[in-house]
Amino acid sequence: MKPLPQISEAEFEVMKIIWRHAPISTNEVTDLLVKTSAWSPKTIQTLIKRLVTKGALSYEKQGRVFVYTPLVDRTEYIRQESNSFLNRFYDGNITAMLSAYIDNDRLSQTEIGQLRSLLSKDKKRGK
Repeated sequence: MKPLPQISEAEFEVMKIIWRHAPISTNEVTDLLVKTSAWSPKTIQTLIKRLVTKGALSYEKQGRVFVYTPLVDRTEYIRQESNSFLNRFYDGNITAMLSAYIDNDRLSQTEIGQLRSLLSKDKKRGK
């Protein structure tokens, strides 16, 4: 499997829209992002072009409109970024990461309960 492209924070915002709405035209991406960001349409078009160049998006010309489809699977990309974060900041130790979040009050009681529930399910499956 080839490595996934490096995607900047801004490009990731574009990818989230495309993952959610693909296939989607340039104008549709722009319309959605100008509502939630301070970016100009030109900036959004530049981000889309970068993602095409990086191999994260493919496009098809339909008449006078470009329609984009992701070439990168959302789940795989998030898994890659999560592993990268975990390795970079916590030497791959998820317990250390969770401890840091809990110690710094970064997790609410609800989130801690959800984690307990997930761990309990995993235990019941015999893992």
